[in-house]
Amino acid sequence: MPTISNGPARIYYEEYGSGHPLLLFAPGGMRSAIGFWARSPWNPIERLSDRFRVIAMDQRNAGRSTAPIHSNNGWHSYASDHVALMDALGIERAHVLGGCIGGPYCLGVAQAAPGRVTAAVLQQPIGYDGTNRKAFYDMFDGWANDLKAQRSDVDPAAWNAFRERMYGGDFLFNVDREFVRRCDVPMLVLLGNDQYHPSVTSREIVELAPNAELVERWKEPEVVDETVARVRSFLLQHTPA
Repeated sequence: MPTISNGPARIYYEEYGSGHPLLLFAPGGMRSAIGFWARSPWNPIERLSDRFRVIAMDQRNAGRSTAPIHSNNGWHSYASDHVALMDALGIERAHVLGGCIGGPYCLGVAQAAPGRVTAAVLQQPIGYDGTNRKAFYDMFDGWANDLKAQRSDVDPAAWNAFRERMYGGDFLFNVDREFVRRCDVPMLVLLGNDQYHPSVTSREIVELAPNAELVERWKEPEVVDETVARVRSFLLQHTPA
């Protein structure tokens, strides 16, 4: 089973195809894992591995990845895993593509490892719109409650502290507006349109970022092939020579 270590964390990953590296962050909230791509309107593993070295992963404590849980865990813990995976695989620079929670993960890597993200595709990124914090707390609690029976090692107070670090903030939760305003990574943003993926978040990213494009219709069955072509073209355009 292919795994890398990041301290005590064990991160499971899979590789497909060859070419410029493309690191995938799956949808699924705290349960973000490779299998969720099969439930997405389109699967980048299947549709992009003919042109790119696609690396998919299970996030810590999701799928086949494991890690300790402490009160100081947060978005930085995940970014550390993502950079550690790139380092372990000898990847200096990569494209990133994230769905749902994977949208903020993409920007977290750009912040944690300046210069190493060559382009980013954010598929309906999550975000706080002023009304939806309880939905994120409830999502976290559902994940945590499933783990608690197996994780007697975790201090009960750590769950709430971890939840607050993840979803107590604003905007994209892990990076602020000023970072996005300064981030020159080319971005393609596929518009969100529901409680977890508010359209206002997608639109604000594009308004703030100096090098971002918005795709408004992308997941309806009749436009999925067009979406794949747009994403492929965008990534090839920004692939280093």
